[in-house]
Amino acid sequence: MTETALLIAILAIVGVALGSFLNLCIDRLPQGLSIVRPASHCPSCLNRVAAFDLIPVLNYAWLQGRCRYCRTRIPARLPIVELLTGASLAYLYWHFALHMGSPAIVTTSVIIFACFMIVVFFIDLDHKLILNKVSYPGIVLFFILAFFRPDLALADALIGGAAGFAFFFIPFLVYPKGMGMGDAKLGLMMGLMIGFPYIFVAIILAVVAGGLLAIALLLLRIKKRREAIPFGPFLAVAAMAALLWGENIAGWYLGLYPV
Repeated sequence: MTETALLIAILAIVGVALGSFLNLCIDRLPQGLSIVRPASHCPSCLNRVAAFDLIPVLNYAWLQGRCRYCRTRIPARLPIVELLTGASLAYLYWHFALHMGSPAIVTTSVIIFACFMIVVFFIDLDHKLILNKVSYPGIVLFFILAFFRPDLALADALIGGAAGFAFFFIPFLVYPKGMGMGDAKLGLMMGLMIGFPYIFVAIILAVVAGGLLAIALLLLRIKKRREAIPFGPFLAVAAMAALLWGENIAGWYLGLYPV
């Protein structure tokens, strides 16, 4: 195994461990609970989880997805988030640091942003909420990072943030029941990270994907017309797609309409 492959493997393992912390955030933040205390425990029997039961992914497989003490089923989301975070950390490092040759501040910013998007994705999917406890720290953090990133002009970050916020805030003013302020705050955070003009790539991807899924769910009668579909997961995935391939997507789209 080469040194590069070994480093990527180590980052994947670190990412899996980081995924355990993201699971903690996903579980506790919607309930208004601290992510520091108390120690990890089973929500059903309240038994504290032993140190040897905190090994990500492997522990879930060993216990067959159940609590060691009360045998209550553990959500499959836990190993999914752990594996997703590990794969994301390894791939983003390869893509930005090795393939693109991006500076450490850029690669680190993208990895942190991906962690925020994973938390947003699963909380909104489960609770239909985009929490201020996630959005506000992200807005502040990516605003500060914009001053130091050589890949994104500060003006483009600010314009991107303003555009991302306005795109969702204006519909919220017109029809508050159709769009929440959580989407607007998430749009602001995304824009500060992605910047102008690629924030529009993320928004268009999210709108198209969300619309197609909504139509499919209606046609299959899985959802009724007035049932809400969380939009945060679409925004989170589209934001990462825009960071990774925004320029290529924009170039492909503009190529469809040559001047």
